[in-house]
Amino acid sequence: MWSPIIVAGGAAIFLGVFGGLMTPIGRWYRELHKPAWQPPDWLFGPAWTVILGLWAWSAVIAWHSAPDPAAQTRVIILFAINALFHAMWSPLFFRARRPDWALIEVVFLWASLVALIVGLWPIAHLASLLILPYLLWVSFASLLNFTIVRLNRPFV
Repeated sequence: MWSPIIVAGGAAIFLGVFGGLMTPIGRWYRELHKPAWQPPDWLFGPAWTVILGLWAWSAVIAWHSAPDPAAQTRVIILFAINALFHAMWSPLFFRARRPDWALIEVVFLWASLVALIVGLWPIAHLASLLILPYLLWVSFASLLNFTIVRLNRPFV
């Protein structure tokens, strides 16, 4: 049987590696106009490492706190939907070079985080709270994405 720790940790590692591979910092990205308040590029890797670690920890707590198999299924669905939206953003922004499409997609990522927080709260308050840094980071990243679109449009 797969341990929830192995599954959640493996999923977090996969999302981190996949996101890194989908985020080439090349000439196109460097030439984009960005706001002065954008964090340095080196900060994104450590931030995502912490956030995805908290995400995995939250998943393990929620799994073990779920009172029955139906609740465990809801936990899996909430985390799977979030993982899907998490994985979609970098390819849209960096690979497709469409920050405007990524801005639309980030709304779904943000909503999936709200759904995680709300959905996990009755199961395990701590699991829900561990998602808050992720929501805050994505909220900040959404503003950054919006500003980059505003400063650089149109994208074609």
